[in-house]
Amino acid sequence: MGTYKLILDDDFKEEFSLIAIHCSEEPFRLAYLLNQFVELRLMSRRVDLDFSKDGLEITFPLYDFEDEMKYTSYNLVANRCKSHVAKMASSGSLFGNITNEETITTYVIPEYKQVDYFLKIQSDFNSVGLKTTISKINEIKQVISAYEIDVEKLKSKNNLIFD
Repeated sequence: MGTYKLILDDDFKEEFSLIAIHCSEEPFRLAYLLNQFVELRLMSRRVDLDFSKDGLEITFPLYDFEDEMKYTSYNLVANRCKSHVAKMASSGSLFGNITNEETITTYVIPEYKQVDYFLKIQSDFNSVGLKTTISKINEIKQVISAYEIDVEKLKSKNNLIFD
């Protein structure tokens, strides 16, 4: 009887483009500006992007828009989340417990810690008009800069799977 060998390749790759955005505005404000200048209709998701790491619950705001006419979906996600952790330290006396608060910053894509937001674009077609979209984003007064990131070189691109 012959033996069969199954070879499982990582063929479930999700094809998408990624735009890095440097902007100091709040996520809802940037979504509004992108809706206005890039002609998107980003809306806040009912459930944010949640991670659990080292006992911390970390949430990143997430905005979606699905353009059914162009078969394209857009996701705007904040890159960093700051969590405040209270640490108790005993001073040795009966009433002398000291409480220190520490701020821990977590990133969706740790390789790009300086980036504030990512705009993920998935399309059934190869040409999305990425250069036009980037130039429209760069025209927004509140945006410092926007540029494309090579997705193939990302180590943590699995963090960008939002389904």
